[in-house]
Amino acid sequence: MLIIAILCFGFAAGWVAQLLLGMGSRPDGRTLVAGLAGSFVGGLVVSLVAGDGLALRPSGIVGSIAGAVVVLVVWRALDRSRPAR
Repeated sequence: MLIIAILCFGFAAGWVAQLLLGMGSRPDGRTLVAGLAGSFVGGLVVSLVAGDGLALRPSGIVGSIAGAVVVLVVWRALDRSRPAR
């Protein structure tokens, strides 16, 4: 049950980040990956700011969304840097 909750939370965080960046409102696999990775990125940043070192902790919803935004921005930059097929 915990795994399903984590997946749903990551999907929701990625979807909100996608909406904030104006990337459309239709979620896809990238949304889930960005939300899950964003939760870890956001949690890591919050740990560093709080002075806990590199301890990876679950972050709140705001940290997860902020992390997902960062992941989507980096992902978009990497997609644009690749030549078209």
